[in-house]
Amino acid sequence: MLTITGTEEWKSAHPGAVVGLLEISGVVGNRASFSTLDDRKREVESRLRAMYKDFSRQDFVSIPAMAAYQKYYKKFSKTYHVLLQLESIVLKGKSLPNVSPLVDANFAAEVETLALTAGHDVSRLIPPIVMDVARDGDQFTQMGGAVKNILVGDMVMRDAQGLCCSIIHGQDDRSPITPETTHALYVIYAPREVPVEAVQAQLQKIEEHIRLYSPKAVTEQSRLLFA
Repeated sequence: MLTITGTEEWKSAHPGAVVGLLEISGVVGNRASFSTLDDRKREVESRLRAMYKDFSRQDFVSIPAMAAYQKYYKKFSKTYHVLLQLESIVLKGKSLPNVSPLVDANFAAEVETLALTAGHDVSRLIPPIVMDVARDGDQFTQMGGAVKNILVGDMVMRDAQGLCCSIIHGQDDRSPITPETTHALYVIYAPREVPVEAVQAQLQKIEEHIRLYSPKAVTEQSRLLFA
């Protein structure tokens, strides 16, 4: 089981923040497609369209968790990408993506709870692992290959090799979940004012989705880290 802590700088810069941690091992079939998970994704889409069928953007932004994320993103002149994903499903009839079961398990939960979550391959992370705050000069290579200067003050995760993820710029290109992943770490980033219930629901839903196709997977940890 990974040991993950928060730096004093993180606690000082992000008082009231919560990070959800779900580490799960022994997962099988991440290269496959499973009807059980696909069926759950269709159920989620139908539920979202029924729940939000008459919503405008302002209505979406008034949801407490969405409002808190939008407030955080606005500080960096950005729009919360889960808002855009939810709008595409509800208003444009788009479907949840097909990436891999471990990734899809997260996406299908994220659009329901609205809780921002990154997924990492544990074998690609090198301890110590800490939640931290971005400083001047921090940069990393994003998934896709673009080198990004991280915005000072953003909430980030680091391991011994450097930055792994930031709220605003997403994940690095060295530790994400791949088709070969059998041991995953999900990190749920919840700035101040995001309801802790959304983080708890995200932890539960991701695990539930994984067990739809890999029931013998082992939960190494499922916990909350408070700033």
